[in-house]
Amino acid sequence: MDRRDFMMYAGSWIAPLSASAQNAAVKEYRIGSLNSAGPADKGPYGPLLIRSLAQHGYVLDKNITFVHHGAEMQLNRLPQLVDELQASMVDVVFALGYPAALAMKGAAIPVVSYTTGDPVGTGLVESLARPGGNITGISDVSAEVTPKRLELLREVVPAMRRVAILYNAADLGMTLRYGAAAEGAKAMGISVQPLGVREPNDFEQAFATMHSEMPDAILMVSDALTSLNRRRVFEFAAAHRLPVIYEYDLYVRDGGLMSYGPDLDESFARVAALVDRILKGAKPSELPFEQPTLFRFAVNLKTAKALGLSLPPIFLARADEIIE
Repeated sequence: MDRRDFMMYAGSWIAPLSASAQNAAVKEYRIGSLNSAGPADKGPYGPLLIRSLAQHGYVLDKNITFVHHGAEMQLNRLPQLVDELQASMVDVVFALGYPAALAMKGAAIPVVSYTTGDPVGTGLVESLARPGGNITGISDVSAEVTPKRLELLREVVPAMRRVAILYNAADLGMTLRYGAAAEGAKAMGISVQPLGVREPNDFEQAFATMHSEMPDAILMVSDALTSLNRRRVFEFAAAHRLPVIYEYDLYVRDGGLMSYGPDLDESFARVAALVDRILKGAKPSELPFEQPTLFRFAVNLKTAKALGLSLPPIFLARADEIIE
């Protein structure tokens, strides 16, 4: 056998071994998710996270798999679901909402959280710059964006004097977000009608309160409870021709009038970047909570028409998205 034949013969063995070695080198990660409502893959946030992780080279069922858990609004189930995530040997957990993040606090798993409200105000972390525990994520900016939301409502209702704020009073993160919104409203000379709900049955009482003392507009603080009952809010607003502003544009695409809040694509790009850094060895205690920097204003013209609102062109020109 001459040298050339030998090299060809040897190469036929080396190539498969090389490919096998490359396949063996691909590390697979397990990512858990925890939500107080349904599992993240059943809502809009799961697909957003998958798309954002793909920008860092993570591909579902190739080098990442997910273990999704949702408490279905039975918050007493959260400790058990945390135990199940730990038993599943996940590398990191995406916690959606304050109750889920609180349940994960102190667990032996790094956590990236979203929509938890003010993480320092709730005691979830020591500080935004140095969280100090097993949790990092994207922080709340309600105090900064509430004035903008109220200004948008006032443009729709120039004579607005009273705004109803609908929020989950059983969620400390959302209660603090309500407080920031209420302070912002008072600073603008707008009286606040607080509508705290704790369970689905409470919405009827909230609607009855508004019916007896009708506000000029509604601001809905978004969490799992209010989101699951959003269509009831849509229907009440339609029946009484009340303008409502929401915190995320997904509500506007679903029939709400308008929204102003963090750009979800940007927020989840940051969530994915934090997950990536943790998978590469970073500790959440040393990863600062980040804040959204991009915000979107969305308007649903069909809903506006049903409410009898004529929105001026200059108002619509500022919208990032118009649903017709």
